[in-house]
Amino acid sequence: MSYLDHLITLPQQIAPHHALSRIAGRIARSRNKLLKELLIRVFLLRYDVDIGEAERTQLSEYDSFNDFFTRALRSGARPIPKTTSAVACPADGTISQLGNIDDSSLVQAKGRFYSLGALLGGSDSDPQRFNNGTFATIYLAPHNYHRVHAPVSGTITRIRYVPGRLFSVNDRTARCVDRLFAHNERIIVEISSDAGMIVVILVGAMLVASMELTCCNVEAAIKMAGKTTAPYLIEPNKPTAAIERGAELGRFNMGSTVIILAEPGRLDWDPTLGHGSPVEVGQTLGSIKTTQQTPI
Repeated sequence: MSYLDHLITLPQQIAPHHALSRIAGRIARSRNKLLKELLIRVFLLRYDVDIGEAERTQLSEYDSFNDFFTRALRSGARPIPKTTSAVACPADGTISQLGNIDDSSLVQAKGRFYSLGALLGGSDSDPQRFNNGTFATIYLAPHNYHRVHAPVSGTITRIRYVPGRLFSVNDRTARCVDRLFAHNERIIVEISSDAGMIVVILVGAMLVASMELTCCNVEAAIKMAGKTTAPYLIEPNKPTAAIERGAELGRFNMGSTVIILAEPGRLDWDPTLGHGSPVEVGQTLGSIKTTQQTPI
């Protein structure tokens, strides 16, 4: 961690995170044809995006920059693992951190940690359930596919929204901002599965206009809750929200981070993966601890 890192991230400490994100959201959702095409073409010049793997390959098919940014993939672009005990990667991106939750702490960056309780937030959370379990943090860069998929099959039993800041979540900010992922706003999705309780956390970030889930209207729930600073529950569209491994769980309207938590003794991560490993949706991230793997 250098003085340059601190100098570059310093403006984020005083920036009006939510106001900037709302402005970015309005611009990104604009249906003005000239603005939309300008934003998309500038973005493609700046980032290496494989538009050929998208469901819609013509830029004229997108209504807005946000529509392009949250583009769906063509069928078969991300096949799920062939074994039922495999844990599917929920997002395209890069492994930021992956490992064990020791003494209720998760690694944020080299030499920097944050607590499980702070990440889950609220008195109604149960952080001890995941102490000595496992976690994986995946960073989604701007050029990545920005939809999030279920890592396992199961039932969505609870959804919690935790208000917070919107710091950037890149490596530099992770090195400089204490408890970064516990500071930023986030949506915590609990999935009851054969691997026990699996938690998928969508972490908001600077210029993230909003986060969405397929099983509920997050934006409406946030508006209904008003300006509360406390975590609160969001009800799924159905009392029992079943989801299949690999199915779309939600999406970011700009880039951010996904964190997975698992209870002790439930998962083994793929030993070839570690800090800096590129990953894609559907790739085997790890396996449920079972005696054998059963082909589909």
